[in-house]
Amino acid sequence: MDQALWFASRGTGLVSLILLTGTVVLGGAHAGRAAWARWPRFTVHAVHRNLALLAVAFLAVHIGTAIADSYAGIRVIDAFVPFVSSWKPFYLGLGAIALDLMVAVIVTSALRTRLPLNVWQWVHRAAYAMWPVAVVHGLGAGGKDSNLLWVQVINVLCVAAVAVTGWQRLAQRRRPVPVPQPRRTRARAGVR
Repeated sequence: MDQALWFASRGTGLVSLILLTGTVVLGGAHAGRAAWARWPRFTVHAVHRNLALLAVAFLAVHIGTAIADSYAGIRVIDAFVPFVSSWKPFYLGLGAIALDLMVAVIVTSALRTRLPLNVWQWVHRAAYAMWPVAVVHGLGAGGKDSNLLWVQVINVLCVAAVAVTGWQRLAQRRRPVPVPQPRRTRARAGVR
């Protein structure tokens, strides 16, 4: 049973990373006002929100199975309080920090209409800090699984996706904002 819990914890951790990566990528695209013919901004926003909710569900299973697995001896408090675990305290501490940041983003998103916009934005941007912390947590806490080629490929692809998104956001911020030009109308023939 413990082996099944380990695989469930590791698998849901990797799926959480993929979903969080998609959330960060779409969040960066949405914040950059990205829209395409088939994906208008409201669709980008909806997929971003739904990926985030799905990531939370997988993360809950990841944490629950890690706690239920007796091999590592992870306690509930280890999931929320950084660096108190007796098993890989640094890497589990990073996981706790990522979880705490995610909880802050979830709570402030639920209260978004009741918070000043700048407070919500500041906390929501913490998700950009949460993501690399979660990546390092997975690399360090994953043990020998982190050395598997397919796990490394997933990690590299996730890092590349977020790096490209971050680069695009920075490049977009450096571009001058175009000033809208007034529409020119043609004079109708015979009308003065």
